Amino acid sequence: MALQTFTLTPQRVGVILGRILKHAMPKIVLGTVGVNDDFQKNKGDTVKYRRFLQKGSTAAQPNRFFQDGAGDRASQYALDHLTSDGVTSNAETILVQDITAQLNQYNVLYGYTDRTFDLYEDDIPKQMTELVGERSGLICEMALFATLKASTNKIFAGGTSRGTVSATLSLNILRRAARDLHANHAETVSNMTRKLPAGNYGTAPVGVCYPVFCSTDLIPDLRELPGFVPVEEYGNPAGAVENEVGKCESFRFICSPELVEIQDAGAAVAGSVPPLKSTTGTSADVYQVIIGSKDAWGHIGLNMDRKSVTAITPGQIDKADPQGQRGYVGTKFYYNAVILNNLQMKVIEVATRSLA
Repeated sequence: MALQTFTLTPQRVGVILGRILKHAMPKIVLGTVGVNDDFQKNKGDTVKYRRFLQKGSTAAQPNRFFQDGAGDRASQYALDHLTSDGVTSNAETILVQDITAQLNQYNVLYGYTDRTFDLYEDDIPKQMTELVGERSGLICEMALFATLKASTNKIFAGGTSRGTVSATLSLNILRRAARDLHANHAETVSNMTRKLPAGNYGTAPVGVCYPVFCSTDLIPDLRELPGFVPVEEYGNPAGAVENEVGKCESFRFICSPELVEIQDAGAAVAGSVPPLKSTTGTSADVYQVIIGSKDAWGHIGLNMDRKSVTAITPGQIDKADPQGQRGYVGTKFYYNAVILNNLQMKVIEVATRSLA
């Protein structure tokens, strides 16, 4: 186990102590929407959600009342419910769809020695405490990102698979996604988690939209979309959520550098117009653009609102540390993300311009 020893970090004794500089802070964007379910202890580790489907829906198409087929499907739906005088209708059953998720346990732990605690001029435990909280948030964000990227409801820009992605995000692709979302009764989002005037975080109204989450690398492509309105030109810029860069039609774009690309996973970039970004210069880097809707995905945890940082200072003696030489700062928590309605979200895999 690694410990922050007295000699591990260069000391600042005998010099003028400058301020502690800010470190990079993770951008949490995906967690601003979705269903939040916080469960209590001693209830097991598995959560089962249930959906009762309307007549006409199927397990493969749970949000549509009219499946593909020939003929006047709308009129036939009404005809199927006609009754005859004195004839008892046939009873039907309800189709059920279950969605299961299992809680995972995560942890963050920093260690340091008594010499660091007693002699070091900087407050190492305090810095560790801040980093624990930030890392915990990033862990949840990346777990959610991994879950959403695994959705099978995808569009591949310029191709039919990740390996053939050869185009940037376009308005036509966004409109294709919007058409599918509307067809699946995906509700727009009108509330998101955001920073409130008092400085704390809570749910607050936003302009109705389908939120689009993507890497900050894609901002130049977003600004090229016809009809794109940057956040600085909003009538009320204060109404934007954190990390929002603009909007276009029914979409609002929220960007984060943490939504990283899959390097060299797309089509060959030789001769591409416009030139596409590639880490090695051979194949396009591929980015996942996540489009959400109300209740498309969820977050599950165990006592998440009471998650706290645990601190053990040196000097506490036990069999594992008989001289009290070690201290720790850390946390552990249960979390998982779950797609609640796969067809009410969309993943678009795209390339981006090289800007070289």
